[in-house]
Amino acid sequence: MTSPLATVTAQAVRLPRRLRADAPGWVRRADVVVVGSGVAGLTAALHARVTGARVLLVTKALVDEGSTRWAQGGIAAALDPLDSPEEHLRDTLVAGAGLCDEDAVRVLVTEGPQRVRELAALGATFDLDPSGGLALTREGGHLRDRIVHAGGDATGAEVERALVAAVVGQRRLAGNAGIEVIEHASVLDLLLGPEGQVAGLTLHVLGEGTRDGVGAVHARAVVLASGGFGQVFSSTTNPAVATGDGLALALRAGAEVADLEFVQFHPTVLFLGAGSTGQQPLLSEALRGEGARIVDGAGAFVLDGVHPLGDLAPRDVVAKAMMRRMLATGVDHLYLDARHIPGVETRFPTIVGRCRELGFEPLRELLPIAPAAHFASGGIRTGLDGAASVPGLYACGEVACTGVHGANRLASNSLLEGLVFASRIGDDIAGGLAPQAVPQLDERAAGLLDPAARRVIAAAMTRGAGVLRSGASLRSTAAELAGIPTDHAAASNDAWETTNLHTVASALVAGALARTETRGSHWREEHDGPDSSWQRHLTTRLGDALEVL
Repeated sequence: MTSPLATVTAQAVRLPRRLRADAPGWVRRADVVVVGSGVAGLTAALHARVTGARVLLVTKALVDEGSTRWAQGGIAAALDPLDSPEEHLRDTLVAGAGLCDEDAVRVLVTEGPQRVRELAALGATFDLDPSGGLALTREGGHLRDRIVHAGGDATGAEVERALVAAVVGQRRLAGNAGIEVIEHASVLDLLLGPEGQVAGLTLHVLGEGTRDGVGAVHARAVVLASGGFGQVFSSTTNPAVATGDGLALALRAGAEVADLEFVQFHPTVLFLGAGSTGQQPLLSEALRGEGARIVDGAGAFVLDGVHPLGDLAPRDVVAKAMMRRMLATGVDHLYLDARHIPGVETRFPTIVGRCRELGFEPLRELLPIAPAAHFASGGIRTGLDGAASVPGLYACGEVACTGVHGANRLASNSLLEGLVFASRIGDDIAGGLAPQAVPQLDERAAGLLDPAARRVIAAAMTRGAGVLRSGASLRSTAAELAGIPTDHAAASNDAWETTNLHTVASALVAGALARTETRGSHWREEHDGPDSSWQRHLTTRLGDALEVL
């Protein structure tokens, strides 16, 4: 019998090993470069700065426009006296469907409460209950009320505000002691030293005067906190900047990535019509934590009899149940009934306001919903210190695979993961950085895609590698991706993003083809459930070809 891994490797598509771009026209130097300004990047920058390192933070848009600000639900942590890290650990392991790294989860749940307290001490204002304590709520997969939230449903925005204020405060320090920030910066490729170690990176900056255009940063370490790759699908909750840049950059540099096949589709995303693409409005799981129910067109409860937790089952269970009901009834969406939630306008002001902007009235009508790509459980493989397989490279947040999420992320563990593992990277940096390596001439084969291929990639991935997958659909998607030319000549930000999406999509499909079982957020229609022989991680790397190990 042929091994699935051998089959995938034999069919592997050749991908560019670096992006086609102009030679760097300017050079900056730092000890540590942090890529990304969400919870993970900002936290990593602050902790790296505490070590005395010269820190440069680069971000694709403005510093306060990281993906974190879109997070509605909250941060999961065992802060209630009736709760415990052990209970949080058990809930996380159950959601992860047998693939969580228990040591990583234990780090998360043990160190998490203190990281949340530190965030509050930094200035983040969380919602309080009538007694003055933290107001805790519950989300899918949690058996305790342990979700800390802010502004009702604006937790991410408050976390982002507090961290940005701290970073800006560092920037205001006298001399060069603070954190330097470069905005509107798209990272291109890692610079590598003679032993394959990190020597910095190349990037393209818009509108920075003498730093305009392609440049290079020479650094002793690079921390990737660049977020996810939701834009690889036609419909996602991710912002437009989530094009997998950090993950693709790491693959091209030879870093190992893991678990890319496990993409979480959020069940309750506002359905704006069959033709709607790109970022879609999220209806937080916290709505169901407060009593909202998923129903079909006939008013029947979709999750009844499916799982003991009903509408608060783990997200993969809910998304699959919804898709099955939609297929059985021949519809493209279901409904969320939040009409009976007391004080819904006060508890969820952002969601209610957004619904009304789009012509929906949550207090009086059912809200149309359908699953959309939400969170990548896989990413750059790291250890408990955040270090990747390439010396001098670190990763944290959604771009990383710490092993915390396994086959499916437990709700509201993502912000906590960013806080905990970004701080651990700071601890590792405090132990000392390697000397600055001399960047070597990059002779890796360059390539680029026509930006017009972006829609082709997203459509193919949604059709064949979305919530519903099969061997046939994945092979068709792999063939479609392999047929896209990589010899486009005109470098541009759109072309770089499209090339990154293509690299990530190809790696994801390879992993999904290899895993011939249904587990967590990876659903293979021809396989009814998990197979004990597949209770292991798949590692992907890019050399002369894409390999799944």
